[in-house]
Amino acid sequence: MATAKLSRNLPANQNSLHKWTYSGWVKRCDLGAEIYMFNFYDDANNRGGFRFNTDDTLLYYDRVGGSTVCNKVTNRVFRDTAAWYHVMVAVDKSVSSPDTKIYVNGVEETSFSTDNDYSQNQSTKINDNDTLYINSYDGSSDIKSQIQTHVHWVSGYTLTPATFGETDSTSGIWKPKTAPSVTYGTNGFFLKFENSAAMGTDSSGNSNNFTVSGTLTQNVDTPTNNYATLTPLYTIEYNSSQFFTNGNNTTNSNTTQWNTNPCTMEVSSGKWYFEGYGHTNGSNYVHYGITSSEKMGANATQAQQEINAQSNGYSYAYYGYNGSIYYSTTSASSSASYGATYGSSDYIGIFADLDNNKLYFAKNGTLQNSGTGYSINADGKPYILATAVYSGLTNVNFGSGVFGTTALTGTTYADANGHGTFKYSPNQGGAANFDSAAKNFYAMNTKNLKEFG
Repeated sequence: MATAKLSRNLPANQNSLHKWTYSGWVKRCDLGAEIYMFNFYDDANNRGGFRFNTDDTLLYYDRVGGSTVCNKVTNRVFRDTAAWYHVMVAVDKSVSSPDTKIYVNGVEETSFSTDNDYSQNQSTKINDNDTLYINSYDGSSDIKSQIQTHVHWVSGYTLTPATFGETDSTSGIWKPKTAPSVTYGTNGFFLKFENSAAMGTDSSGNSNNFTVSGTLTQNVDTPTNNYATLTPLYTIEYNSSQFFTNGNNTTNSNTTQWNTNPCTMEVSSGKWYFEGYGHTNGSNYVHYGITSSEKMGANATQAQQEINAQSNGYSYAYYGYNGSIYYSTTSASSSASYGATYGSSDYIGIFADLDNNKLYFAKNGTLQNSGTGYSINADGKPYILATAVYSGLTNVNFGSGVFGTTALTGTTYADANGHGTFKYSPNQGGAANFDSAAKNFYAMNTKNLKEFG
């Protein structure tokens, strides 16, 4: 969803003022910030919604005339940026003792630091001639980077998670029902975000379409096939001046130090591909490559250095003067001439062959170093695809088909399993001159990991 919002005025509907259900799937990006899944807003004294707090707990609240009439805050925190969360709120104020229920991944939350619920038939502005914002507090603030899909609003009915999700019989993972049987009620809607030309389209049959503001980018990353993104977890622990946007596929550092940014998945086998583009820095100090899981778990100093800064890291970089590969052992780091220099308008392809312990790089689809790969240390496994920046930013594409907020157009490529959208082919990098027989490389997502990782 990047940094866009959706909005719609929901008219007064007296038959559904006391019962409703929200269900949605969200992949977290920003951590340590107030991030709204939805919020009804009339004014500062009359509003209510569902969000992640600055401490990464979940909050559902409702205010009427300046007084908070419902306030529930979970004890549990939600900081996994690698996974999708199915979050739900089910309200029934018609009963004598209302019990607003919050569910995560099909399981009811029962432990709350604050647990104040409605009184019977409490009048509020939610679902009553008010503007509903998705991914925003009031339409102008608290618009954050996150990914959402399968957003349901059911007006007049209190439902359970089994209506919207089910356990996958093979993986055991909670997954969405793509066509649930739901009576949505007058104000209800279902946002699939499946029409890239009209992302606010309601699929419930009610035609309760939303207005889209900002750049709302469609993404192939879904709860049924989860793609790698960069992770901000090291940023929180080590560097508050490193920022992530656009679904955690853009990283930006405003400090004059190196910051390694690993992706959310680590692997010890398989052949993996990702792309980098739009690297901006006065000296173009941007690296792309792989880093060891051991290094990223070591300490703050390691996380704030280049990818190659000791403990088995390898990267391709335009380091101000030449195209080089940077590599390390557990005690030292070195560099060697490898390929052509590159700038902000060049696309860099990264090919990590962990079956044969080789690393390849391409510039604008052309393999560098005559297709001769660089040997990596097998003892450094598991490895993590990563980028590093020095007082600048870069965009990565693990298969989402988007660099920053710009989606790829024209000819694009998927991997040999049909996954991902890339600028250049993951299959041989556009040339058949790898060290050995032709190889297919793959987008890093859960389906490919199950097969190759």
